[in-house]
Amino acid sequence: MTLKPDATSAGQIVKVAVVQAAPVAFDRERTLNKVHALSDEAARKGSQLVLFPEAFVSAYPRGLDFGAVVGARTEEGREDFRRYWESSVDVPGPAVDQLGRAARRNNIYLVIGIVERDRGTLYCSVLFFAPDGGLLGKHRKVMPTGSERLVWGFGDGSTMPVFETPLGRLGAVICWENYLPLMRAAMYAKGIEIYCAPTADQRDSWTSSMRHIAVEGRCFVLSCNQFNRRRDFPTEYHSVFGEDPDAIVCRGGSCIVDPFGNFLAGPNTEGETILTAEIDRAQIVRGKYDLDVVGHYARPDIFQLHVDEQPKQPVTIRKVEPLVEEEPPARSGRQAATRSAD
Repeated sequence: MTLKPDATSAGQIVKVAVVQAAPVAFDRERTLNKVHALSDEAARKGSQLVLFPEAFVSAYPRGLDFGAVVGARTEEGREDFRRYWESSVDVPGPAVDQLGRAARRNNIYLVIGIVERDRGTLYCSVLFFAPDGGLLGKHRKVMPTGSERLVWGFGDGSTMPVFETPLGRLGAVICWENYLPLMRAAMYAKGIEIYCAPTADQRDSWTSSMRHIAVEGRCFVLSCNQFNRRRDFPTEYHSVFGEDPDAIVCRGGSCIVDPFGNFLAGPNTEGETILTAEIDRAQIVRGKYDLDVVGHYARPDIFQLHVDEQPKQPVTIRKVEPLVEEEPPARSGRQAATRSAD
């Protein structure tokens, strides 16, 4: 007998897409135009949620060293950073508005990796948009990896959202954040169902990790990477990848995985593509039957995790209101007369 799931058991079919493509590196406006075109294409395929890779607007600066060695920086490296900063995104700002229009025009949930700037610091962030174009929120990468720390700041616990949507509970963990077991546990505790993993990791081991996380969290994992050739970067982009325009800089590997570790789409390493899949949210409940790592499969009597979601500001300014001298209360006519008689 087939049981008919009710609304609370999330027996809903949702079509999702991951976009494997290259941005126009260091050119924010042309990259935003490409986001619009690719979002249109994904929507024509019937996608209700569309995921773009890590740092898509407007570059993952693979191979650059920004002129840094221990104890010294070069002027050329400082100029590379200035160019990167110029092509990054203010949140809120005009680029965010353009991304919102892409979501609204196609009636999709849009999840996209950006390089966010906040004063003089850049952050690797993910933005979440609703089908009406509204910005639901953002996640800042809490731990940049290796040399990424030269150019990206650290996020804090205040931007680790999981959003309740009609498609399911939606969140994102960026690239090697997925190798932080405690962060994964925090996302599982928030009930994440559509686990977005925008990345820059193109190795086979990454694909294995995505299958592991899908099984561990009993969630759908959408992994999304760029596919770049040398020609996708400016001619003056001097990196370890040489000058052959056809040389593959990043081979992608995007995929969609179900809660039992099965590939629903990908992994693809052939070129730019849009991978789509229908996900059955009832699979999440079926999987929780024997594995719920923050429920019946946990041992809180032994292991506990405490998560601090308070924002951490380096400078907190408390304004002191100036003291205002109080004027003495005015005397009534009778009081004045009595005082004169005295």
